[in-house]
Amino acid sequence: NPSRLFMGSNERPTAGTAVFAGMEGTRPLLIEVQALVSPSPLGTPRRTTVGWDSNRLAMILAVLEARAGVSIGNNDVYLNVAGGLRVREPAADLAVAAALRSPLTGTVIPPGTAIFVEIALSGMIRPVGQTEARLKEAQKLGLKEAVIACTADAPGAKGLRVKSLETIMDLVAWSVAQDKGSRRIA
Repeated sequence: NPSRLFMGSNERPTAGTAVFAGMEGTRPLLIEVQALVSPSPLGTPRRTTVGWDSNRLAMILAVLEARAGVSIGNNDVYLNVAGGLRVREPAADLAVAAALRSPLTGTVIPPGTAIFVEIALSGMIRPVGQTEARLKEAQKLGLKEAVIACTADAPGAKGLRVKSLETIMDLVAWSVAQDKGSRRIA
């Protein structure tokens, strides 16, 4: 299964990783998004991306700061899409935002969670197409939870807990709840 090539191992969860349920043409594909956020020794922090549009990263960082109060400004940000893939669809926005927030708090996104949602400049969460195919791929690979937009239908989500979000603040609230229920990574 090609998705296995682009997903990390669930043996040791790490802060800064999220699984994005993407589409490559008509085929659903689960892809690990990796983020590292660290204090910058430079006057102008670095923003480095591999496999993701740097302008889209700047937009996600701005929305996180302006709409969710997540302060990243004085940190270097490194974002990588595992396996050398190039992700172009905005459905990866929330997976990127979740991966960016994770190392700031030292917590992990629960293993077995697929995320696919577009984020608007207003901080609102927008549904994406082919939800059913994405959910089926996540279920087929043994994932247990999916994070989607609240206006998206979740047909075919048998065996998956589906968490529906409306705004970027809901992501922060969801991840805080996950922080309380999981072990922090030092």
